[in-house]
Amino acid sequence: MTTPVQDPFPAEKTTTVGHQPLRIIAVCNRKGGAGKTTTSVNLAAELASLGCRVLLVDLDSQGHCAVGLGVKVQSGDVTAHAIFTNPHARLMCAVRQTPFENLSLAPADQLFEHGSGLRDELLLARALADTEIAANFDVVIVDTPPSLDLLLLNALSAAQWVLVPYVPHPLSYEGVRQLMRVLFKVMSNQNPNLKVLGFLPMTAADHIRQHRRVTSDVSRQFGAARVLSGIRNDIKLAEAFAAGQPIRYYAPSSRGADDFAALAICLTQLLA
Repeated sequence: MTTPVQDPFPAEKTTTVGHQPLRIIAVCNRKGGAGKTTTSVNLAAELASLGCRVLLVDLDSQGHCAVGLGVKVQSGDVTAHAIFTNPHARLMCAVRQTPFENLSLAPADQLFEHGSGLRDELLLARALADTEIAANFDVVIVDTPPSLDLLLLNALSAAQWVLVPYVPHPLSYEGVRQLMRVLFKVMSNQNPNLKVLGFLPMTAADHIRQHRRVTSDVSRQFGAARVLSGIRNDIKLAEAFAAGQPIRYYAPSSRGADDFAALAICLTQLLA
């Protein structure tokens, strides 16, 4: 007899969307190159492997989530950015199944101009409240642009948690500090239920003094309990993106695969 997969996110006693809670995680840092998309793609794949039905929403017009999942986006395809330009657009119309089980993608529009679109910070929140989204998915991961614009504010207004990847470098740390100032404003106004899920060191190397110093600064300013175990430097992560596969499929025995698998298990415990 087959043993049923245990739900990694058991139902909460609080508010639910549809028949079960819909978990919405925004992956953010105000500094580009901090590993947001690497985190979004690989965390989504790991949660999907645990049995969650995962929707990855790409709000960064670079469109790299589609690259990392081997999804081709053609001119004229409906994208996640449609909800920011068309008041009648439904996010579900942009959703497509990826080659990986339990993992769907709402890809980005590479021609979307940041700063354009409808001036409404709750567009994404309303789009994710669609009953069809709640019926088809357990977890939504939103990959955000580094710019402070309507897209980032929409992600923060819609999410329940924020995951903050950062490279242990002074510029990335400054991006974390800038993001936290934005978070406090959103928590005080549009989304008082927003919580910080954790700070995630990327390309972490404990033997490098600067890495230790920056992570120590993050711990001291925002709390050591919020600093997650890092994702170690691994060239296989870059190779996996070039191959259009999450690291768990491209190089399952690599450091990167081990670290993202451990991250997914850790986050399911934090969100339970």
